[in-house]
Amino acid sequence: MDPLAQLNAWVASGKKAALATVVQTWGSSPRPVGSHMAVLESGDFAGSVSGGCIEGAVVDAAREAIASGKPRLLEYGVSNEAAWEVGLACGGRVQVFVEPVTP
Repeated sequence: MDPLAQLNAWVASGKKAALATVVQTWGSSPRPVGSHMAVLESGDFAGSVSGGCIEGAVVDAAREAIASGKPRLLEYGVSNEAAWEVGLACGGRVQVFVEPVTP
């Protein structure tokens, strides 16, 4: 299902959710600006903001945004500083805006 349609269905059924949107990219980011991912409070999600590279981290940030009621701007890219840091394996950088959407 389309992430925006899924988000609308979740919110219409009274569930708390968040919308993650790619707002800026540099280099070879795997998803274009305007790509969406809907995230449910439980951690279920629909859509993609990176093709699998950062979805887990975005889900975590979205759940925090839902709990706090505050949006967040996230930025990911290739990291040479720490092997365990979340980043894009394909290169490039991406900014993702996460905003809570509640019924």
